[in-house]
Amino acid sequence: MKRARARGRGGVFTPSDFLDVAGRSAIDQALSRLAKSGQLRRLARGLYDFPKVHPKFGALSPAPDDIAQALARETGSHVQIAGARAANALGLSTQVPAKSTYLTDGPSRRVVLGKRVVDLRHASPKHLIAPGSAAGTVVQALRHLGAVRAADVAQVAARRLSVNDKKTLASTAVQAPAWMRPTLVSIANTVAGDLDG
Repeated sequence: MKRARARGRGGVFTPSDFLDVAGRSAIDQALSRLAKSGQLRRLARGLYDFPKVHPKFGALSPAPDDIAQALARETGSHVQIAGARAANALGLSTQVPAKSTYLTDGPSRRVVLGKRVVDLRHASPKHLIAPGSAAGTVVQALRHLGAVRAADVAQVAARRLSVNDKKTLASTAVQAPAWMRPTLVSIANTVAGDLDG
């Protein structure tokens, strides 16, 4: 419980986050006991949180990104937001999807929390470029919106990405589909002065 409190309210974790403390069966029993006593909440098999509590609405749902990160830690894998969620994260779409889709190099898994769904889909390396980074989000937004909106993606991404993110984009652009590469390279090559003129 001390470890959960240290992470703060809203923290999401799996038994593997505590393997440095005790053996797996002892951790499973402790988490189960804490969930039964109401100190922690069991979200799904092997997935718990220390929920944020709203005075009027009670325990709040954890952020989809926190769930995805916890599941990735469990399997030692990477995750990257994908689809409409990536476009929304960049401000290229006002659509807020009910299903939060992530690509992962780990196993596929779906977690349903009421009306919200967190969906991790196993993807090949060619679909998982720069996972977990802003550059990876740009690639996924471009994949979702397509060549028709490539100029929109380039304009927004050129403003929002840091110098390091642009370096990541430049070094990974070769992994992207051929139609994406010119857009990714143009984003990577923009500097702050290019946008002001």
